[in-house]
Amino acid sequence: MSIDQFKYSRIPPEAEALRAEVRAFLAEALKDYPAVRRADSWMGFDAEFSRRLGAKGWVGMALPKRYGGGEASPFARYVVIEELLAAGAPVSAHWFADRQSGPQILHYGTDAQKERHLPAICRGEQFFCIGMSEPNSGSDLASIKTRARREGDKWVVNGQKVWTTNAHRSHYMIALVRTGENSKRQEGLSQFIIDLSLPGITIRPIKDLTGAEHFNEVFFDELVLDADAIIGTEGQGWGQVTAELAFERSGPERFLSSIALLHTLIDAVGRSPDALQAKEIGRFAARLVTLRNMSLAVTAQLAAGNNPAWEASVVKDLGAVFEQEIPEVAQLLCELPPTVQGGSDHAQVLAYLTQMAPSFSLRGGTREILRGIIARGLGLR
Repeated sequence: MSIDQFKYSRIPPEAEALRAEVRAFLAEALKDYPAVRRADSWMGFDAEFSRRLGAKGWVGMALPKRYGGGEASPFARYVVIEELLAAGAPVSAHWFADRQSGPQILHYGTDAQKERHLPAICRGEQFFCIGMSEPNSGSDLASIKTRARREGDKWVVNGQKVWTTNAHRSHYMIALVRTGENSKRQEGLSQFIIDLSLPGITIRPIKDLTGAEHFNEVFFDELVLDADAIIGTEGQGWGQVTAELAFERSGPERFLSSIALLHTLIDAVGRSPDALQAKEIGRFAARLVTLRNMSLAVTAQLAAGNNPAWEASVVKDLGAVFEQEIPEVAQLLCELPPTVQGGSDHAQVLAYLTQMAPSFSLRGGTREILRGIIARGLGLR
């Protein structure tokens, strides 16, 4: 592998043609949407908005038509996601099902699992969360301890997941657990589709610095699952989950989390920036274009059926640095102090994203884990 794999990729005309329609829809749907809510974007939960997107065919767009999808290219989906995030649309309700769980079920699921879940995902009506991280494991997924044991034709699960975004609002979780006896690290891992309404599950929301509840602890206490809850091949969960992470780490959400602040900063600075303001805003714009091109290059690899795990990790790592730097620099470029209540749009968005930004380098993989993947991809370790 080499850095040449980040070749410039242009969005095909047929995919780019979607942009005007999406932009017009969002201009109407979000016309009264305040700036501070736009800053939440892919953490903003609005089930009705997700259903409206589903009705437009913009959820599960890459899934087969027989399940309600549009069989669209990854580039067409990229255009829709990019417009949603740039506008600050509340996409959190359907986000994980659309980005990860749906493709995972399509690739590894049984016919029954596909029929049960994919049409509802495409309608924007069935929400998933991701059960990967655990206490004392974090991004080191190979060290997870949650275990499922066989009892007759059932599986019994015990353990705990943490940082499970939207678990308290989701219908299902795709969880990575240990199924092999005395297995170590990447061996003996399997994935399960877990109905979160079952007995034996306790979900406890975790408040963040803003007072919002996105993350959760999820406890499994003798949770009984039917045999058909397993997705894919028993013991092959590591390969499945690493393929899934390429979808999680490469999209435009990995560099657009702070875009609402860049918008309000430009508005606050106005048409006559001083030299420092002009320099720093220009620097952000240049980095944004570069990250977008890198992300599109990963999308091209996904479209070709490749598994660009290390390239996606590069996008995620550099994107998190970019997202976290915007609130830091914004405070130096404008005299408006951040404020949680009252004040200008810029002051409120600055306050919100200053509190949220520390999490950007945790979700989807910490820097340490990502840089280990990158080093291996480049043949450095």
